[in-house]
Amino acid sequence: MTLHRVVLWRHGETDYNAAGRIQGHLDSELSGAGRAQAARAAPAVAQLGPELAVSSDLQRAQVTAASFSEVSGVQPRLDKRLRETHLGEWQGLTGAEVEDGWPGAMSEWRADPAWAPPGGESRLEVAERAFEVVQELDQAHGESALLCAHGGLIIALTARMLDLPLHLWPSLGRVGNCHWVVLSRRPGGVDAWRLDRYNASVADEG
Repeated sequence: MTLHRVVLWRHGETDYNAAGRIQGHLDSELSGAGRAQAARAAPAVAQLGPELAVSSDLQRAQVTAASFSEVSGVQPRLDKRLRETHLGEWQGLTGAEVEDGWPGAMSEWRADPAWAPPGGESRLEVAERAFEVVQELDQAHGESALLCAHGGLIIALTARMLDLPLHLWPSLGRVGNCHWVVLSRRPGGVDAWRLDRYNASVADEG
């Protein structure tokens, strides 16, 4: 095992984010504000010292990761396992539209990591596919890795890496656009990770 630190960085704002629409696997692009967020946050993320980088293959994550690459020289590889949760029939809708079509379902989804939207996947499934990436990076040459991904995936993967009981997964709050999470391996731990930072931002580094 080689990994001692994992940085989970959410992509910048998209037009869908600004409009409150659910993206999931829809391949939306960064807005102008999102590109500015990525450029502003990239130096702070680079200071965390990732030697390896992997990005979701969706455009909003790829473009965000490119900002990190420009300041660090580390070229990310793409991995579709880091895509956001597939939200099935909810993709492209607002929260209000989901509530209109599936009353109470959004609350159930937020409360139960094993529950999946119609035609979509659960947060448990998302966490497992993302955790596979972490396990593979553990066999690579490098002590610190960056995963550039999506809010829902980052929350699920954080819960999985901390081995939280399912009923505690909803206690993890939202991760803002271009904010990040840092986990480090506990001394002597095999799969024992601790949470060093959560929803950190450039403002926190100032």
